[in-house]
Formats: sequence, structure tokens, C-alpha cells
Amino acid sequence: MKKILLASAIALFAGLNAQTTFGVKAGYALSKLNSSEGDFELGGIEGSLKSKSGFYIGALVEHKITPKFAVQGEVEYANLGGKAEVGIPGTGITLTEKMNFNRIVIPISARYYATPELGLYAGPYVSFKTNNKAKFEVSGPNAGMVNPAGLKEGERYLERELNDGLKSTDFGLFLGADYNVYKGLFVDARYSFGLTNMIKNPIDGETLRMNFLQIGVGYKFK
Repeated sequence: MKKILLASAIALFAGLNAQTTFGVKAGYALSKLNSSEGDFELGGIEGSLKSKSGFYIGALVEHKITPKFAVQGEVEYANLGGKAEVGIPGTGITLTEKMNFNRIVIPISARYYATPELGLYAGPYVSFKTNNKAKFEVSGPNAGMVNPAGLKEGERYLERELNDGLKSTDFGLFLGADYNVYKGLFVDARYSFGLTNMIKNPIDGETLRMNFLQIGVGYKFK
């Protein structure tokens, strides 16, 4: 499936003719990790899962088949991931673990133009890891008691666990809509559903998947 998606993207970007339009886009990403166990657990670290804010930036090429139908390929750099919040019993301290999954995302979509301005679309995507980063934040009345050196060591430990324990690629489906505002300037919103179990070697069949919302603006050169 990954090879098919990559081949499709290359074919789309290579298909230069009068029906092909190029563009750029960027915006806000809100992502969340979903575990089959309800809580995040990797390398003995547990916590309740929360959404994390990020961003994306990318390029696109659209190939119009008819005035109503088109196919579109994209390449994006996206800051995705999630957060886990851990309350340390008896201390009044809450530890927030921000997990940043920086990825190259390649979506391929089939598009239907309900009106000349409004496009509806859906399709598959594949994403590839560039790096995984961890950031710890401490809050609560006793937050000052936490040793900063210990936090840094915890970040390095979690990064190792993320890089060693999670797969470097994942696959999913997405759907969305965009609206042409003025002469190629458009607004865009989509939601992506991760289908891949991101855990490399599950011990008891546990799963970890990632969903993410993207809202942004773009411009198509005509």
C-alpha cells in the first residue's frame, strides 16, 4: 500500500498539463494518541492521554479530470503527537509529557466539487517519521521541588522509548473540505484517522493509534 501511494504521488506531481494546478498550504494541527488500554503506557510511563497542538506546512498538486472531479496529491511536514498527564500521588504535582512526532505526511485524495468554490475530498495517507521529541512540563503548588536535571533525563529516556518502541511509518484515512475564498486563496479543514498500530512489538495485543485535525489556509497557482 505504501508503494502504491508513493507511486501515485509521483505520478500526480509528474502529470504536467493544462488541467494541473500547484499550490502551497499551512496551518494548525490538533492531534491525539488513542490507546486500547485507555491510558498511555510505554516503557513503564503511564498517564491520561490529551490532545496536543502543532502545525503543518506543505505543497499540493491537483489534477482536474472533469469540472466536478479531481485527484490531489500532497506532501506535508507536520508536527503531530499527543500529551500524557500524570498526577504524582501525595505531591500536588502534575507532570505533562508532550510527545512531538515530526513527520512527512503524503495524502492522496479524490475530490468532488459541489460548487466551483467548495471541494469535498477523502482518501488515504502514509506518514514517515523524521524524529520524535519529548518535553516535560511540571505544574502544581509543589512544582518547584522537581529537579530540572531529573526532568531532562526523563525527556531523554522517553525519547529513546518513543524512537525504539514505535514504528517509523503509519497509514490512515482522511476526509475534509476546502473553500476557495478569492482567486486561488482557500481555507481547508480535514480530519485524519490513524489505522496503524504504532507500537512495534505489542506484548498483550495493546494498540496505539493517532488521529489529527488540520485547519489551515492555502493558495493554488493558476
